[in-house]
Amino acid sequence: MKKVEIENLEVELLIEAIFKRYGYDFRHYSRASFKRRINNFLSKTSFNKPTEIIPQLLYDRTVLESLIYNLSVPVTEMFRDPFVYKAIRGKIVDILKTYPFLKVWHAGCATGEEVYSMAILLKEEGLYDHAQIYATDFNNEALEKSKKGIYPVESIKGYTANYQKSGGKESFSKYYHSKYDSVIVNQDLKKNIVFANHNLSTDSVFGEIHFIMCRNVLIYFDQTLQNRVLKLFYDSLINKGILCLGTKESTQFSDFQEHFITINKKARIYQKRT
Repeated sequence: MKKVEIENLEVELLIEAIFKRYGYDFRHYSRASFKRRINNFLSKTSFNKPTEIIPQLLYDRTVLESLIYNLSVPVTEMFRDPFVYKAIRGKIVDILKTYPFLKVWHAGCATGEEVYSMAILLKEEGLYDHAQIYATDFNNEALEKSKKGIYPVESIKGYTANYQKSGGKESFSKYYHSKYDSVIVNQDLKKNIVFANHNLSTDSVFGEIHFIMCRNVLIYFDQTLQNRVLKLFYDSLINKGILCLGTKESTQFSDFQEHFITINKKARIYQKRT
């Protein structure tokens, strides 16, 4: 058996061990992405290969939590891809304003930067006070960071530039306060956000959602799991509800291509067909 075949087998054994012991299902994750993240995890630990992780993983949940964090937290930032938020401020906000109460689901919220970006946008558009944001992820460590809303102060320059490009209407400094070498998101941005653990590969729908954001998550899934998640979103949205995906993601070539109308191709914004 060639070395690469052995490495692939080790990865499959690790995936199976995680699933059978804890129920986390990575069987339909992109193998290339999974391997990259496993190698990154190995470089930070004393483990030398994937199968060395398994014995400790089976008996020590802290090993699992550390592994999950490395496997699932994408690179993110506030108002990432500002043109997407600018597009939402346009036609999408006009649609959202037609509802007396607004339910937003941010699926795969990671460490929360984009959740607070949405909260700021809704606040500036007069929608936040009658909105509920559900921010979900299957990574508990990332969810805890989301709830705290504490970010490195050196990130603020980039976040501010993104905010301004996205069509921000205030001074960005209005939404946070500094403490030591960090910034903390203002408490009033958190009041209508519910953070919860939810696994897109195994858990069920959220009902009667008006707007779903799930950006840069589907790229880590194979076609089978992408279809499963798109069905989950379709079933969760109200008729004519809005879905926003990452800039490298699309409903095109999926089983649900015909179930969504493209509103903004560049920003990957879609509307559920009635």
